[in-house]
Amino acid sequence: MRELLRSLPALSGTAPAFDAEAVPDDPLELFVDWFTTALSRGVPEPHAATLSTADVAGQPSARVLVLKDVGPEGFAFATDARSAKVEDLEVNPQAALTFWWQPVVRQVRISGAARFLGEEASAEDYLARSPRSRAAAASVRPGRELASVTDLRDAMARSRARIDEDPGFVLPTWQAWLVVPDVIEFWQGSLDRAHARVVYRSCEGGWSRGLVWP
Repeated sequence: MRELLRSLPALSGTAPAFDAEAVPDDPLELFVDWFTTALSRGVPEPHAATLSTADVAGQPSARVLVLKDVGPEGFAFATDARSAKVEDLEVNPQAALTFWWQPVVRQVRISGAARFLGEEASAEDYLARSPRSRAAAASVRPGRELASVTDLRDAMARSRARIDEDPGFVLPTWQAWLVVPDVIEFWQGSLDRAHARVVYRSCEGGWSRGLVWP
């Protein structure tokens, strides 16, 4: 594996033009610009991000999920209240989101406190999902032991039948969350390793920003 890993190319995408010293005051403006660029350049599923959390003892955990919204207040995602990520966030609200867009050699890192958005926002998110997605969410017991794949498919079939009969059903444990950023970093790779890193930090009245060494 050592030889195989060392033989693989890195930074093999094509980075767009980027002036790290001419960025907007608002990091969300730059995020939207980078996101739409990733989308236009054919980056697969650019809304996929790694959410990292830690439990009360500081044990880290990470998983990939889908960004549901982004705005002045933060970056939104949704999950089941019974999941390990919610268990972590309830005792340690600090979280990080990482986007990696390989074809354009760009990474965005976001860190800050996460907060539950409430029952109304959670129901709205759940009902906005496809019937298949709602059925899948309603049928599972996140992280619990599963006897067989057949049991999973049977549970999903039962949930789909219930949702077809009652389209307004909302899973009681479904939750919408928001990561409120304190720090947002934009990283663009370069073949000569002179990578560009721009870091925004939340401060009174807005954001400060600056370059950092790669």
